Amino acid sequence: MHIRDWPETERPREKLLARGPGSLSDAELLALFLGSGTAGQDAVASARTLLSQQEGLRRLLDRDTRALTRLRGIGPARACLLSAALELGTRHLAAQLERGEPLGEPGAAGRYFAQRLRKLGHEVFAVLYLDTRHRALAFEELFHGGIDGAEVHPRILVQRALAHGAAAAIIGHNHPSGNPDPSAADRAVTHRIKQALALVDVRLLDHFVIGDGPPTSMAQRGML
Repeated sequence: MHIRDWPETERPREKLLARGPGSLSDAELLALFLGSGTAGQDAVASARTLLSQQEGLRRLLDRDTRALTRLRGIGPARACLLSAALELGTRHLAAQLERGEPLGEPGAAGRYFAQRLRKLGHEVFAVLYLDTRHRALAFEELFHGGIDGAEVHPRILVQRALAHGAAAAIIGHNHPSGNPDPSAADRAVTHRIKQALALVDVRLLDHFVIGDGPPTSMAQRGML
């Protein structure tokens, strides 16, 4: 059955208009970019096949544009659309932070860390510096490591916070393995950083761990 023959409330475009993008599954969102399916499949079925073959949305969208063009059902035009959509999302989050507006909710910072760090194949530890009103001052990737971790030096983080005149900071790092759960080492370094920043009156607001799925907030888990 073609999508146009589905009940109107179940068609991806109509469903998005009525209930918002959060109501759509990964396959339905991807189908909106595909526009049409491959032989014998509608767009949603084609999207499900792609997601299954690529082991999920993250690994599919982690591919660069040229790699996307080689996948059956995508091709150059759709690959460019997908890559452009991802870049728009990244720039939208960056613009929110760069406008000088206070962070309205902690999740915005977590999504920004995810956009910046999730695709990286090695571990990166980054810092978002904030002023007294929790407006973004700067974002820096401070420490880089291998696939198993990056060595973090709280002293350098304190120096950079003072250089930016920060009153608060949010830190984050990625787990290339995809596991978003904070490790014992993550909890230990968070405690050390919080103590070091407190000595210069800089508050540590959160530590996000980026893996598969939503960013993990250590503050929300009571680990700060």
